[in-house]
Amino acid sequence: MADVIKLLPDSVANQIAAGEVIQRPASVVKELMENSVDAGSHNIKVIIKDSGKTLVQVIDDGSGMSETDARLSFERHATSKITTAQDLFAIRTKGFRGEALASIAAVAMVELRTRKNGSETGTLIIINGSKVDSQEPCSSPEGSSFSVKNLFFNIPARRKFLKSDNTEMRHIINEFQKIALAHHDVKFLLYHNDNEVYNLPAGNLRQRIINVFGKQINQELIGIDTETTLVKIKGFIGKPENARRTYGEQFFFVNNRFMKHPYFHKAVSEAYQNILPAEAIPSYFIFMETDPASIDVNIHPTKTEIKFEDERSIWQILMASVREALGRFNIVPSLDFKNEALIDIPVRSASSEIPEMPIIRINTEFNPFEGDAPEQGRQRYFERFEKENSDNWEKLYTGINREEESSRKFFHIKGKYIVCPVISGLMLIDQKRAHERILYERYLDSLINNRSVSQADLFPVTMEINPADLLLIKEIEAELSLLGFSLKYPDNKSITITGRPSGTEDSDLRTMLEILIEDYKNTQSDPSTGAKEKVAAAMACASAIPYGKKLSHDEMENLFDTLFACKAPNYSPKGRTVITILTLEEIDKRFK
Repeated sequence: MADVIKLLPDSVANQIAAGEVIQRPASVVKELMENSVDAGSHNIKVIIKDSGKTLVQVIDDGSGMSETDARLSFERHATSKITTAQDLFAIRTKGFRGEALASIAAVAMVELRTRKNGSETGTLIIINGSKVDSQEPCSSPEGSSFSVKNLFFNIPARRKFLKSDNTEMRHIINEFQKIALAHHDVKFLLYHNDNEVYNLPAGNLRQRIINVFGKQINQELIGIDTETTLVKIKGFIGKPENARRTYGEQFFFVNNRFMKHPYFHKAVSEAYQNILPAEAIPSYFIFMETDPASIDVNIHPTKTEIKFEDERSIWQILMASVREALGRFNIVPSLDFKNEALIDIPVRSASSEIPEMPIIRINTEFNPFEGDAPEQGRQRYFERFEKENSDNWEKLYTGINREEESSRKFFHIKGKYIVCPVISGLMLIDQKRAHERILYERYLDSLINNRSVSQADLFPVTMEINPADLLLIKEIEAELSLLGFSLKYPDNKSITITGRPSGTEDSDLRTMLEILIEDYKNTQSDPSTGAKEKVAAAMACASAIPYGKKLSHDEMENLFDTLFACKAPNYSPKGRTVITILTLEEIDKRFK
């Protein structure tokens, strides 16, 4: 019988590896930018066309490559970062696996122009789908320029899987931000379709954070700096009152490498316990320095999952550091002694007179029962009081009985639940989820039937926004317009709201927009619902009655009636329970 196991050709093996390493255009941006950083670059320029589907180009002024190195760089497991297995325990560079360039070349058309520092000529290499089409000398500045064109041109199914241009560009911006924050001493430029998205000059960490996320974040940052024998922690955390409802300003770095670490995120959240607004997410830009031998970065090809030798101890140190920084901010607030609006506290001089104590005069001879015996006086007093007030008390009780007969009884618990007696026991309604269901069906009807009711703002609201979130808003702008939003875009980092949905006049626009964005992000990848349903659900979540708001009897009754007029009153748009009934049998069991 013939042998059936065969060694795969390199081109096929590279395509298989590309499935993990290169998932979308943002993966190409990440790998090429990390290579530029490892090359010691001081200036890195990223050029994007059609959200990376047509072109991803990264130009740097790093060390460059010789002709031989340039050719070898596209081979699998070819790297300059490590030479022995022991080197895996001393990694400080971004890359080390030697998979990225081979994976990119397997699924795209790649052109490399590079010149090593001190060399007179450069090298031009053109590769299409792992096949080297050309290699020749060329004129090139010192450094490297990688151009990746027509990503997934040879894997049609994979190319079709890519999302919309705005979605893919959002992912590119997210990867760009991670690398730009980790290396504030390097100048970064990002262009999309010839439009400048970021121009980040080299500077300190605080300046880099401000340049990436906008000037308003400068007043929100609290410094953090802790050094132990196990780990050094530095960076910035956000003030509790400025915490947003959206993710996007939460960054962990270890040895200048971005990492995802839910366990450490919990440590930061614990430090903010009881001082954060409801549903708010703290901002943080935390950098850790530790011995490379105590961490393992070789968990996944993307190298964002990192294992620590002593995670529990670092968790405790991190939480204590954040709490200490928050304590310093709260206990020692900054004082402006030059403020002219300081309260003028009068100071009494030694020569001024001391105010006299007021005199309280009491008539010691007054007798309320004068002229009668004490018992007779008290009896006459109460008889007169009862006669004068009995009619009023009867009217008060009569009014209450009539109200009970003409309307339902509703009780409000902790500004969260509405309780209503029913035949089988007690009905409990979650007020926020109930309102979400009502608004969801209303907004969905507007989107399906192209009906919108907008309330123009007398004073338009302009606010800075993460460029990645701005792209998401543009992606669903048509649906937001049908809901009643009128939006303008002064630049790629801000948005102006000139009109809002009718009925949201009492809502804070920034908070509402943040909740809408975050909720839409969380459901965006769900294939079971369409864009209109996702936008309607996100908008309902953003504008629903918050927990803690007290409702009048009429408001509770109106919510009750409107809820039961909905098509699916029992569940919120996210499938959470809205109504539950505490039966008489359950109540009897509690009383045994």
